[in-house]
Amino acid sequence: MPHILYIDTATEVCSVAISNNEEIIFDRLETKGPSHASLLGVFVDDAVKFLRKENKKPDAVAVSCGPGSYTGLRIGVSEAKGLCYGMDIPLIALNTPHIMAAGVAKSGMLDENTLLCPMIDARRMEVYAAIYNQKLEIVRDIQADIVDSDTYREYLKDNKIAFFGNGSAKCKEEIDNDNAIFLDNIYPKATDMISLAMDAYTNQRFEDVAYFEPFYLKEFVTTTPKKKVI
Repeated sequence: MPHILYIDTATEVCSVAISNNEEIIFDRLETKGPSHASLLGVFVDDAVKFLRKENKKPDAVAVSCGPGSYTGLRIGVSEAKGLCYGMDIPLIALNTPHIMAAGVAKSGMLDENTLLCPMIDARRMEVYAAIYNQKLEIVRDIQADIVDSDTYREYLKDNKIAFFGNGSAKCKEEIDNDNAIFLDNIYPKATDMISLAMDAYTNQRFEDVAYFEPFYLKEFVTTTPKKKVI
């Protein structure tokens, strides 16, 4: 039963958790950010001390790797890589929209046929978004979208789609469609990473700690990752 430590700082939220197998045994969350520089080290220190009391250490670190805030990602990924180096444990990278979709899917708040569209705010009417089904299979991979009334029309024609994340609020007026559902207060958090990270751990889909870099928003369109993340 692996103990995995989770870090998410891709948006304004600072979130750290630990799981034992798929059970959450430690959770720290701050949504009133960004405050990653001051909080993340404290949260991680508390997490490591929590495991030490049980004579345990993390078997792996899973980090949200974007797209997201440049500063937030740098802080979170640097912390994750430092832990992996220091403890000689593997690094798991999970893309941020996938984490958000996993959180909504497991909540059971939507019909099983409703598609999921997590949105990360960029600038003006631009978002970074992907579309998943409720099994978390990719319907459309992550890309940069300039949102207008036609952006998701081909998917909305035959499907209900739930839009959520910090980029979705500004899209409500543009996406005027009866099949569009907007969910408030949905953000990536460490506890939503567990099922994705456990699958990666079981199948040993690990990153090269020395060379791994997150997907910064400003680079996402032109950057080809060295390794496909989950």
